[in-house]
Amino acid sequence: MTPVRIAPRTGNARLHDLLMIALCTVLCGGQRATDMAEFARAKEIYLRDFLKLSAGLPSHDTFSRLFRLLDPVAFGAWFQRFTAALGVEVRGVIAVDGKVLRRSHDKARGTSALHMVSAWGCEAGMVLAQIATDAKSNEITAVPKLLAMLSLKGTIVTADALNCQRAIAAQIVEQGGDYALPLKENQPTLLADVSLFLDDPTTKPDDRHQSVDADHGRIETRTATVSRDIGWLAETQKWPGLRAIGKVVRERETDGKTSTETAYYVLSTALSAERFNQVVRSHWQVENRLHWRLDVVMNEDQARNRTGHGPRNLAVLRHMAINVMQRDGTKGSLRGKFKRAGWNESYLNSLLALL
Repeated sequence: MTPVRIAPRTGNARLHDLLMIALCTVLCGGQRATDMAEFARAKEIYLRDFLKLSAGLPSHDTFSRLFRLLDPVAFGAWFQRFTAALGVEVRGVIAVDGKVLRRSHDKARGTSALHMVSAWGCEAGMVLAQIATDAKSNEITAVPKLLAMLSLKGTIVTADALNCQRAIAAQIVEQGGDYALPLKENQPTLLADVSLFLDDPTTKPDDRHQSVDADHGRIETRTATVSRDIGWLAETQKWPGLRAIGKVVRERETDGKTSTETAYYVLSTALSAERFNQVVRSHWQVENRLHWRLDVVMNEDQARNRTGHGPRNLAVLRHMAINVMQRDGTKGSLRGKFKRAGWNESYLNSLLALL
């Protein structure tokens, strides 16, 4: 089957109508092709105010077929233009992380669950770009392609330890950005050198910062240290763009029990310990403000789209809806905003006006 490519509105009004109905459906809390068809029937008068609908109301089969056949590369490029139209500025911390769509696997066809890798703009609070793989092991090859979609100048890229790779670090620096990458067992020699140096009681770090947060019955103390004394390490490891190393010790106290976790990082810029602490903490936004919302609020893990390009394209559509909601300045939870958009056409109009 030949993929459907995104065309300008004037060139394919039918495609434009279908995509707008689909986006409106997701903004109102819908999830599936059947929801899109039902939304079109329920909101026909509203939709005809700004859509042609010259071929009548689309069925759920039409929506299902559209997302199965839609060219995901072209749709991803459309997402980039869509995000730019929202006035998103790529700056500050960019958190890169992957997420598996658990129900997207198809045993009958022998396909594994889709793995989406996203770039989350921590300052903007929006998805900047995404790319798909069919396995967690392919994330290392997907991240360079994802980063190539973005302007990294003046940003700090964070990722999980899996993506602490020389090639990825070099690409970030070459694109004008900086990195703060955690070290784990996939870089055993580098981890051993950094931890031995920073854990040595005789080592005097260049900067140290401590922050304490108390929330939901939990007290967390984060102590960050940064050292720019890395000449010896740069010589032996030859890590691209290395300018400093850092350590964050997290001590959590919950119900009278205390746990401690230590993480080590390589940095391409000599951040202050306070800023280093902020950057490391910002990375968790991709989990808390994107992945958690996709699963808990938008029920993504239960989505059963499995054929063609459907899982990938609908994942991008959900990212679009999150970006629109993030751009909306009114108060309220994401779940509450979805309900409001479904109940209040004036509010839905205000969301569409952001496009």
